[in-house]
Amino acid sequence: MTSTPGPAERSPAPQVWPTLRARDARALIRFLVDAFGFEETVVYGDGEMVEHAQVSWPEGGGVMLGSVREGKDTGDGPTPPGHFSAYVVTADPDAVHARAKAAGADIITDLHVTDYGSRDFAARDPEGNRWYFGTYRGEPR
Repeated sequence: MTSTPGPAERSPAPQVWPTLRARDARALIRFLVDAFGFEETVVYGDGEMVEHAQVSWPEGGGVMLGSVREGKDTGDGPTPPGHFSAYVVTADPDAVHARAKAAGADIITDLHVTDYGSRDFAARDPEGNRWYFGTYRGEPR
C-alpha cells in the first residue's frame, strides 16, 4: 500500500538563501542564534571580519551573511546593513516571540493573526534589519 505524500512532503527543499551584510557580523550571528533560535552552521573569517557565514533555521532554510567590506560594497553585493527583511516560517511563533522578547529583541509588531490566517510577529535586529516570523508557508504549487 502506497500513501500519497502531503504538502510538506511534496515541497522542495529550501534553495533560496537571502544574503545580507552587517557592521558587526559576529554580534549579529550571536543575536540571531540567541534571540530567534537560528543555528550557527559555519563562519569563515578572522577576528571580527566575517567573510561568509550561514545561520540555518531549524525548520528549513537559512540566511547567509558577512561583514561589510569598506569600498567593496558598492551596490552590486548583498543588501547593506539595516536594509534587509525576511519572513521566516515557524510552526510555533509564540515560542519564537517569547524567546525574542526574553533576549531583548525590538518587537516592532506584536503577535497577531493576519487576514490570511497566519499567526505572525515582527522584530528588528541590532543592525536594523526586520524579521517577520509566522505560520504562513506559502501557497501550494
